[in-house]
Amino acid sequence: MPDISIIVPVENESEAIGALLELLKPMKERCEIIFVDGGSNDDTVSQIESMGYKAVQAPVKGRANQMNHGASISGGDVLWFLHADSSPPEDALIQIGNVINKGCKAGCFRIKFDSKHPLMLYNSIASNMRVRIRKIAFGDQGIFIRRQLFEELGGYAPIPLMEDYQLSEDIKKAGLAFGLAKGKIKTSARRYRKYGMLKTMLMMQALQRRYRRGHDPEEIAKAYDQNR
Repeated sequence: MPDISIIVPVENESEAIGALLELLKPMKERCEIIFVDGGSNDDTVSQIESMGYKAVQAPVKGRANQMNHGASISGGDVLWFLHADSSPPEDALIQIGNVINKGCKAGCFRIKFDSKHPLMLYNSIASNMRVRIRKIAFGDQGIFIRRQLFEELGGYAPIPLMEDYQLSEDIKKAGLAFGLAKGKIKTSARRYRKYGMLKTMLMMQALQRRYRRGHDPEEIAKAYDQNR
């Protein structure tokens, strides 16, 4: 087993964080777990600390900056970035070890959503195919990467959106294999329920297309906020 550090960026996750804290309990004695807060004004941090986890404040707000800060203070040889509303499989650490020990320096899990709606089933299938075919992973798939490679690539780009997309592109440009773990991470479909499933899916596709064409990430982030 590689030495793994779990890094979770959080901000106002009071409603969702409890489930993840329970799921991570069996891993507490086996790896380092760091929650990096981006300025919560609810009880997210107090929930984390009451369960005996380490919570730190990011010096600069923003998910990419939070994850980079967590990586900078962690000690693991492998960094696993996990979203607060995700539910990893019980044997996630073993699955990460299996992918890394096969020679992959980075990888992620398959994804499924906590919704059986046909659009969300399609979304999960498309996301898993995107990793297989295009080697592009998003953060809700639980990206993991060897620390040395993460540092060589400069970590996550300090941009307000698409930082996971850019990291995947950086790994591809380096000519490295991207592994796909056998298990699935269950991720909340709350954003899709709140803003409309089809609308959100189409919006994300449009924003990804703009990013691939070189549009300013700041403008893409503004478009994302305006459509929520």
